[in-house]
Amino acid sequence: MPLKKKTSNILWYAGIAAGVILLSQAVGYWVNSTIPENTSVQFSSLVHFTHIRNHGGVFGMLQGMGGVFAAISIALLLAVSAYLWFGSNIRRYEYICFGFIVGGGASNILDRFIYGSVVDFIDVQHIPYWNYIFNTADVMVHVGIWPLLFFSLFTESQESASS
Repeated sequence: MPLKKKTSNILWYAGIAAGVILLSQAVGYWVNSTIPENTSVQFSSLVHFTHIRNHGGVFGMLQGMGGVFAAISIALLLAVSAYLWFGSNIRRYEYICFGFIVGGGASNILDRFIYGSVVDFIDVQHIPYWNYIFNTADVMVHVGIWPLLFFSLFTESQESASS
C-alpha cells in the first residue's frame, strides 16, 4: 500500500477513535454529573437512563476485577493498532471499523482510570430476558464490530469466488 494511502487510512482510524473517545467521555461525564448513581431517568417508554457502575468486565462479569479487564483491553488495543500500522492489504473499512472499536474500548479504559469503574446508563426496557445496562462506548464498539464482520464475511468470499 502506498505510504500516502496508508497515512490517510491511519488518520481515519485515529480521527474516528478520538471522536468516539471524546463523545463517550462527554456523555459519561454528563451522566455522572446529572444522574445520581443507582437512579433512573425515563428518556422514553423504551429507554431509561439508569446510572450504574460496572466494576467488572463485559456484561458485568467478574465484578471487582476491572483492572484485569483494563490491562487486557490495553493489550488488545495496542495489538489492533500494530496490525493496522504494520499490516498490508488492509482495507479502508477495517481502519474505520477498528476506529470505532478502539475508541469505544479506550473510552471504557479511561472510565476505569477516571472513575474507578465504567459508567453505564443506557437501559433498554421491555425486552424479554434482557437486563443489561450499557454506555455510549459499548454502542460504538458494536458500530464497528458488526460492519467489520459483515464486510469481512461477504467481501472476502466474493473476492475468493471471482479469482
